[in-house]
Amino acid sequence: MVPILCLVVMAYDEYDEPEFEPEPEEEDQWEEQAVDVLGEFFEKHKERVFYYRQIEVFHEDSFFHWVTNRALHRIIGETVLTEQEKLAYGPTINFVWHKSLRYYRRERKKLKNLVEEYSDPNVGAHLGLNGELITLEAFARKQFLLVGRHTNSYRDRVWPESKHNLDFIFEKDSVAYGMEVKNQLRYPDYEEIRRTMRLCEFLGVRPVFVVRMMPKNWVYEVRQGGGFVLILKYQLYPLSHRTIAKRVAAELGLPVDSPRELKDATMERFLKWHRKIM
Repeated sequence: MVPILCLVVMAYDEYDEPEFEPEPEEEDQWEEQAVDVLGEFFEKHKERVFYYRQIEVFHEDSFFHWVTNRALHRIIGETVLTEQEKLAYGPTINFVWHKSLRYYRRERKKLKNLVEEYSDPNVGAHLGLNGELITLEAFARKQFLLVGRHTNSYRDRVWPESKHNLDFIFEKDSVAYGMEVKNQLRYPDYEEIRRTMRLCEFLGVRPVFVVRMMPKNWVYEVRQGGGFVLILKYQLYPLSHRTIAKRVAAELGLPVDSPRELKDATMERFLKWHRKIM
């Protein structure tokens, strides 16, 4: 049977508290380090207000999001103060600032206004679609043939467990791929990853995820399952939203961009793996 790789674009709320997913051993020591790092961070940024997801992304090269989140909760009251507010479009957001900041309300309002601007459902819908389209174009440019879209079947097999679909199925060099794209700041949902891997195993496929970021231990799990994780590092805004993307990057320091296409160097990482498994 021709192996496949699975692709679905998902939209998630960027502001919710994260689920604490399965963790590697000896994470207590990482949490202790994160407490120290966050303490130093807020000492250096006493005049600013942040929100939880922003702090997790800032420190993701050193700590998993959930480690940073736990460490953040540990310094509340001692180093920082926090407050939750409801955004205009439904979800809540958790603000956090150094306890010495007297005029935090002004900074908090400024931050909330920008977050509400880029969390507008119309912007979110464009982000999800852009993640799908920019990936579709990138694989088409490298001569991958699109043979299926929004489907849970391939050849003579149909996934019976749920209504979960794969966004695309491509073929190249007699190998079929389905791909799951997560164009979001937060990590993909761990249970979604596990379910997609089960779906791909049922179809006889190799699971591949195109994501902004994923924990290294999850990447390892996907690789052990015969799949691949293409990490983009950036959340990709469409060209029509370049202005807001620049503001989010400049004012919030978040890894967002609005490229016309995925770079060849990014695609080459996937192609190198593709040639290896042929």
